[in-house]
Amino acid sequence: MARQDTSGRDHDLVLYGATGFAGELSAEYLARHAPEGCRWALAGRSTTKLERLRDRLTAVNPACADLPLLRADSTDPDSLRALATATRVLATTVGPYLLHGEPLVAACAGAGTDYLDLTGEPEFVDRMYLRHDATARASGARLVHACGFDSVPYDLGVHYTVGLLPKAVPLRIDGFVRTNGTFSGGTLSSALTAVSRPAAMARTARARRRAEPRPVGRTVSAPFGPPVRSRDTGTWGVPLPTLDPQIVARSAAALDHYGPDFRYRHYAGVRRLPTAVAGVVGGALGAGALSALAQVPPARRWLSGRLQPGDGPDPQRRARSWFAVRFVASGGGAHLVTEVRGGDPGYDETAKMLAEGALSLAFDDLPDTAGQVTTAVAMGDALTRRLQEAGITFRVVRG
Repeated sequence: MARQDTSGRDHDLVLYGATGFAGELSAEYLARHAPEGCRWALAGRSTTKLERLRDRLTAVNPACADLPLLRADSTDPDSLRALATATRVLATTVGPYLLHGEPLVAACAGAGTDYLDLTGEPEFVDRMYLRHDATARASGARLVHACGFDSVPYDLGVHYTVGLLPKAVPLRIDGFVRTNGTFSGGTLSSALTAVSRPAAMARTARARRRAEPRPVGRTVSAPFGPPVRSRDTGTWGVPLPTLDPQIVARSAAALDHYGPDFRYRHYAGVRRLPTAVAGVVGGALGAGALSALAQVPPARRWLSGRLQPGDGPDPQRRARSWFAVRFVASGGGAHLVTEVRGGDPGYDETAKMLAEGALSLAFDDLPDTAGQVTTAVAMGDALTRRLQEAGITFRVVRG
C-alpha cells in the first residue's frame, strides 16, 4: 500500500446524493456538526435541487451559504472521477448500489479517495471486493460499505464487546436487535433489487470466498441457525439473513484480537414464542414471495411504486422510532451482555453514522488500512467514541 497524498485537494469531504431522503438528513447533520474549518461540499445530479438544499441548510447554519455545489451523475464516469479527485473523503447515499454504485467505487479506488456508503446489498459489496479491492489497496483508498444502520451498530457493537472480553480465547457472541423503525422508498428499491438476483448473489458470494484470503491459524464463522431462546435478553431470536453478520465476520477475520475461534450469530429479538414462530414462517414466506415477485418486471415496478425514492417517514414518526441491539457474549470463563441503543435507526441515526464515519476518515488518527474494509477495521474505537458523543449508547448491561 502506498497511500496517495490527498491533503492538497479542494475538499475534505463531499456528500454525493445530497438531495435524496437520506442525503438531506446527512447534509443537515453535517451542517450542524461538521467542525470549524471542515471543507465540505454537496454533490448530485441537479444543480437546482442542490441550490434549494443549500438554502435550507443556511437556515440551520449561516456558514452553509458558501457550500460548494458539485454536479455529478452515476451515468457519467468522467464526472465521478472529477468528484473523487477533488476530495479526500466521499460519502454516497445513491442507491440501489447494484444499479448506480460501481462507477463511484471505481473512481475512488483509482484516486486514492476514502469512500463510504449505506448499502445493505451483499452482492454489491462482494462484487466491489472482487473488482476494486486490489486497486484500492494499491492507491491507499479505504472502501467502507454499510456505514449506516446496516451495519454499524452490529459491527461496532461486537468490536466494543470483544474489547471487554478475555484475550486469545474462543469467543461466542449473539446479537439480538429490536426496533420500531420504518423505511423509505430508497430502502425498498434497494431491497427489491437485491432479492431479484438470488442466483447472481450466490455466484458472487462463492467467487469472493474463493478469492479472499482466510485468517491464518484462526477460525471465524457467522452461521445462520435455528431460532434460539435467550434468557439474558428475555427474547426469542429469529435469524436475520442480512448483510450484518457478514460484516461482523469480516472484521473478526481481519482483527487478531477477536481470538483464535470466533462465532457471531444475528437475530431479531421478539418477546413471545408465537411471534417468533410467526416471524420465522412469515419471514420465510414473505422473503420467498418478495423474491418471486421481484423476478417479474411488472410486479417489481408495482412494488417499487408503493414508495418512491426520496419518500420516507416524517419527523414525527422518526421521533418515535428507536433501536436496541443486545450482545450476549462468552469466552475464557467470562459472560457479558452489552447494548447499543439509539433513536430512529434507518434515517436519523443512519445519517449520523454516515456523517460521523466520513468525519472520522477525514480527521481522526486511524489504523493504516486500505482496500475494502469494515467500520471496525477502518475506524474502530474512534468512530465508537464519535457516536457515543453524538448520543448513541454503548454500554455494559450485565457482566
